[in-house]
Amino acid sequence: MKLWLLLGVLIVVGVGVYHVFKPLPAGLSFAGPRHPLVAPKLLTDVTYRDSHGDLHLDHTIFDEVFRLIGQAEQLVVVDMFLFNDSKPDDRYRPLADQLTTLLIERHRRVDGLRVIVITDPLNTLYGGTPSPYLERLRAEGIPVVETALTPLRDSNPLWSAGWRVCCEWLGNSADAGWLPNLLDGGKVTLRSYLALPNFKANHRKTLIVDEGAQLRGLITSANPHDGSARHGNIALSFSGPAVTDLLRTEQAVLALSDINFPVPPFSMPDRVEQDADATTARIVTESKILSTALAMIRTANPGDRLDLAMFYLSHRDLVEAFVEARRRGVTIRILLDPNNEAFGHAKSGIPNRQVAMEFHQAGIPVRWCNTQGEQCHSKLLVRQDTDGQWQLLLGSANFTRRNLNDLNLETDVHVQGTESTALLGDIEAYFDRLWQQGPDQSPTLSLPYEAYADPSHWRYWRYRVMEATGLSTF
Repeated sequence: MKLWLLLGVLIVVGVGVYHVFKPLPAGLSFAGPRHPLVAPKLLTDVTYRDSHGDLHLDHTIFDEVFRLIGQAEQLVVVDMFLFNDSKPDDRYRPLADQLTTLLIERHRRVDGLRVIVITDPLNTLYGGTPSPYLERLRAEGIPVVETALTPLRDSNPLWSAGWRVCCEWLGNSADAGWLPNLLDGGKVTLRSYLALPNFKANHRKTLIVDEGAQLRGLITSANPHDGSARHGNIALSFSGPAVTDLLRTEQAVLALSDINFPVPPFSMPDRVEQDADATTARIVTESKILSTALAMIRTANPGDRLDLAMFYLSHRDLVEAFVEARRRGVTIRILLDPNNEAFGHAKSGIPNRQVAMEFHQAGIPVRWCNTQGEQCHSKLLVRQDTDGQWQLLLGSANFTRRNLNDLNLETDVHVQGTESTALLGDIEAYFDRLWQQGPDQSPTLSLPYEAYADPSHWRYWRYRVMEATGLSTF
């Protein structure tokens, strides 16, 4: 019995070690070449309440998503993490239904339109419950791909090693549920509960469509999820050769699920003639987002400015890089979600309040989004240098180990410019609006550090353990 027990332990440990360090599937952790950024358009969702307490939604992202889909003639590729109506009521925009209905209507109207929808299996609780929206799309003949996550590395090996040995091979069933669905109504299987603590995801949020003779891409932090309809978010829509790279990264995701999706030929040039001072963009995914962010922070010089708006910030390399940048004389502003609520459930404030404590002690200004039920869900890093050069990084990736260490699937766009542009002006106006409209102004869009300060050493070390081990949802 001891030998069998030892053999079982060795098998589980071996499986765990392999799935932490195994090679990445082809096409992931991608950093594309620099291309001219053609016709960029910044899109933002800002939620606030006026001095009378009335709710205002200055939201533009899904209006543009729907417009782009509504004019497509050849191609629509949608890759969205959350695509469901969990936690809805009539106060929330029915984004999941609107997107589903529009895709079906456009597919029926345009002969030969190639449409594919990629999403995360969380929307069916890993196969344990049907999704009415995904089933409607499939019934229309639109391919729907629930991304195969098992080829990815394990972010929570303390759980996943045993799960792979005992339970992965059991599959799942959408018709055999008998346990309550934690995310929505209905029943799910025990196998769904067992799959949930793997804590891995296709967390991308992208759109690719044809627009005229070219392709247009959109990279965002927003989900077509009813419960997220009030969240603050950001997106960048653009054309040019960088969209070809974006499409290539989505084909890599399809390959994880053994899906081949040929696309119509487009006459997009590999290069666009540009001036030396033109703004450029490149697509970065997974750990290449981390290396890009670290380079932006670590090479900033005294007098340069870094602005960060982030839903989750916990990655130790990035936290330490910000602190070092502050010591070098870089001007820094950090705007964070207080992590106090998620879809009606109270949260502990981990990890943002613990990281904010470190920043505050280092003299880095921190403010909190003034959320009231919604989340400050943007993921944006901006750098402006004293010589006029600037960079921005935005997309789906939170600044956490799970999002940046080749564990989740993530997509960001990295933009660089050498002179002021309308896009930079829009970015500055967006961040300044959130940052400056504080407690003495109306509407109150952000609060000072003291509003959610948490000096607890217990919660700080709890965050550190959760981040290091993967025993967390962030």
